[in-house]
Amino acid sequence: MYSLDDTIVAVASPPGGAARGILRLSGPDVRACVESVFRIEPPRELAAIRVPTAVAGSLALDGLASPLPCDLLLWPTGRSYTGQPVAELHTLGSPPLLELALEAMCEAGARLAQPGEFTLRAFLAGRLDLTQAEAVLGVIDAADGRQLEVALQQLAGGLAGPLRRLRGGLLDLLAHLEAGFDFADEDLPFITPGQLDEQLAAAGETVDRLLEQMVSRRETADLVRVVLVGWPNTGKSSLFNALLGRTGALVSETPGTTRDYLTAELDLDGRVRCLLVDTAGIEPDAAPPEDSVRRAAQTAAVQQARSAQVRLLCLDSTRPLNSREEAELARHVEARLEDSGQDFVGQDFRSLKDFGSLLVVLTKTDLPRRLDFTSPAVATSSATGHGLEAIKEQIAAAVLAARSGEGEVVACTAVRCRESLRLAAECLRRARQVLAGGSGEELVAAELRVALDELGQVVGAVYTEDILDRIFSRFCVGK
Repeated sequence: MYSLDDTIVAVASPPGGAARGILRLSGPDVRACVESVFRIEPPRELAAIRVPTAVAGSLALDGLASPLPCDLLLWPTGRSYTGQPVAELHTLGSPPLLELALEAMCEAGARLAQPGEFTLRAFLAGRLDLTQAEAVLGVIDAADGRQLEVALQQLAGGLAGPLRRLRGGLLDLLAHLEAGFDFADEDLPFITPGQLDEQLAAAGETVDRLLEQMVSRRETADLVRVVLVGWPNTGKSSLFNALLGRTGALVSETPGTTRDYLTAELDLDGRVRCLLVDTAGIEPDAAPPEDSVRRAAQTAAVQQARSAQVRLLCLDSTRPLNSREEAELARHVEARLEDSGQDFVGQDFRSLKDFGSLLVVLTKTDLPRRLDFTSPAVATSSATGHGLEAIKEQIAAAVLAARSGEGEVVACTAVRCRESLRLAAECLRRARQVLAGGSGEELVAAELRVALDELGQVVGAVYTEDILDRIFSRFCVGK
């Protein structure tokens, strides 16, 4: 079982140099560890601090000729994030200096914290439930403003509150039923069948709503898939490398050079992240039976294109469109207009929004152009870098649009809790069926107990060390 009796310490600020660096400590010996290196100005005893306090001072570290300026934030009681005495030392964000201070804390009796151990202690102390703990991870991993908003709402109790009320209501309902069993001979009306069914129905609706939130959230917390598609030798691999700023795909003038798909994470100026996928060119004719590698590459390319949430259709500006490319563009625009109730014939497409999740990219624009293309597209050159910032802007907008339909729950919570909520919903439905069939309230109570166990797993009222390990091992150190 996890021990809360020792004092842990970690660097809590991001890696690398900065104006400020933070060391965080939690545990019963926080004050003793801090006193070994921290000097309050003007001098006073840390033991005299009884309430959360910020004080100025300095760090006296072995090996340094002069003290380091430092601010101490001290929570001396259990009114802290972890439910234990907690301290933060805010000093210069130099990695060697932070390492030196970390060593001093360990020499004073602290040990290095494990990933997620601060939040784990907050959970074990009852400061957070599991959904809020996972929201902390969601805040850390948020790739854009939308993900951050969802994580902050969940951290503030957006999911914990409804679950707490739901479990409280079901516990009260179970208590009424069991009281009726204990005093069956007293003829006391603890709850009528009609009231019982009404409350079961309301609880079932709440679980269904929560389950809908889970299902609407994409399973891969990870990233929106942006897939480069198009004819062979249209410059997909060159664009893949140019967007990444490094060589990841083999580039050649020979069609069919890319035989498998490649993936890499694309960071769009720190605002949005996505998974960029380079695929083999979709060829006009099926590969001959004896060319199994070519056939497999074509199959993989089609599968990746179908799984894409955003597609970059690469068109070679040094040649006219072929019939397949024209058909692909017409089919996509026609589908978009059909969805919007507009006519396809005679439309002048002036906005990339008309192409939905399909972004059209003209490649090789540094070479003589032979493509007459009047519909919206971003002109690019992987050789000169022309248009790369523009296509990144379009990709970022498309990724954010793809994320706009996500649910109101952090992805790791959705993946972990979906099955438990589904089972709880089934238990509540069976309880109503049993009640309607007149089979006895004992069976209704049995279904309620199972539903409560499943909901307990969602919030962490029921957990195992294995579950906690799987959740908190994903955190970074210092959180």
